[in-house]
Amino acid sequence: MSRIAPLEPPYPAEIAAQFDRIMRGAPPLMLFRVMAGHARAWVKFRGGSLLDRGPLSLRDREIVINRTCALNWCEYEWGVHVTAFAEAAHLTADEIRATVRGDADTPCWSSAEQALLAAVDALHVGATLSAAEFERLGAHYDADQILEIILLCGFYRTVSCLANALDLPLEPGAARFPA
Repeated sequence: MSRIAPLEPPYPAEIAAQFDRIMRGAPPLMLFRVMAGHARAWVKFRGGSLLDRGPLSLRDREIVINRTCALNWCEYEWGVHVTAFAEAAHLTADEIRATVRGDADTPCWSSAEQALLAAVDALHVGATLSAAEFERLGAHYDADQILEIILLCGFYRTVSCLANALDLPLEPGAARFPA
């Protein structure tokens, strides 16, 4: 159980409609149920959502999210994303494992993906990119994509803090970190 109690069904109509839009008919995640019980937090949380069709490919978006969650030891959110998006993002088992156990230079990644992962790692460690890291990223991604990468890293660090600090139980059926 979460350290802050989640909403339990039946949900208020407006919250139920929001859950349906987000989850497309699947039961809402524990994280969403906890956040939705606190109006201000729920509004702010939903306002930061970056799962729309942004400037990054689904694959790049999921690499950023999975790596950010792994660096923050957030098995909860990492598992949700691997389960929900890895297949559609064409992430192989080796690539999924490398988001947790590899580094930016792991050979399964393309040169663009290595630059992407190096940027995620740098943002995690120092909350910035050196000139060389920014230039390397810029060789593969335009300004809109770079801003999206930075936003994703920040948002999913926040999501990781929420899931970890709330001690959310892992979602049933969600992927687990590789051994």
